[in-house]
Amino acid sequence: MSTARELIVLGTASQVPTRRRSHNGYLLRWDGEGLLFDPGEGTQRQMLLAGVSAHALTRVCVTHFHGDHALGLPGVLQRVHLDRVPHPVTAHYPASGQEYFERLRYATAHHETAAIVPAPVAEDGPVAETRSFTLSARRLSHPVDAFGYRLVEPDGRRMLPERLAARGIHGPDVSLLQRRGSLRGVRLDEVSEPRPGQRFAFVMDTRLCDAAFALAEECDLLVIESTFLDADVALAHEYGHLTAGQAGRVAAEAGVRHLVLTHFSQRYGDSAAFATEARAAGFAGSLTVAEDLVRVPVPPRA
Repeated sequence: MSTARELIVLGTASQVPTRRRSHNGYLLRWDGEGLLFDPGEGTQRQMLLAGVSAHALTRVCVTHFHGDHALGLPGVLQRVHLDRVPHPVTAHYPASGQEYFERLRYATAHHETAAIVPAPVAEDGPVAETRSFTLSARRLSHPVDAFGYRLVEPDGRRMLPERLAARGIHGPDVSLLQRRGSLRGVRLDEVSEPRPGQRFAFVMDTRLCDAAFALAEECDLLVIESTFLDADVALAHEYGHLTAGQAGRVAAEAGVRHLVLTHFSQRYGDSAAFATEARAAGFAGSLTVAEDLVRVPVPPRA
């Protein structure tokens, strides 16, 4: 049984898929929304294997227009039309890649039956605000325009049952107090405590940069590329990528609770080495070395 907030990993390879790893694809279930990040080739089939329907999608977030992050877009968008998804599906992507988005969106003939809403990203800052979260983007350091995404739930308050009972607040009056801020001389802050909103970040192809740390800051769940191992740090920098150690450093310094490493180069056979290097960089929280089709719940509130 799925949780209301979880990450479904659809693919974990970098430039070239392998026998065990499909190209990128990550679905974040967040209450009533489904955010699909970086749909590479094969995403539509991986969705089928993961039990994810096109109806689950409300947003598609593309970090950049390299093939392993975007060539699944035609199939996904056409499936949205084929299945007559009744709600709008918003597409976020770098504005400089508008030509690529149009080519992918209309790669082959098909009937448009659903509403695809383009929302190109041109600069750092919020790109969407809902009742459940604010989605923002930050420019990363890669040979082509690339943006990472950060989702932040609004801060709220947790009601304290024992204090409510002591002041005679119960039943429908609890909701009334939450809406009004005070009721019969009882203030909301007297019977509740602050509840920080949960945070998620998605950081793909990038060199080590300030934006990676900013996106990851105090995240409950961080999905981050770790294409290379530390021995190949020069290659990582040349091609605009992170090593496992650098990803671990970002997570450690940003105070991340659960780290998901992904986007692995085909040159490495031992995936455990990625976890070892992330730990060596100082990350002590929960850690997942992603495999295709795994599900990672957003950690319970601290």
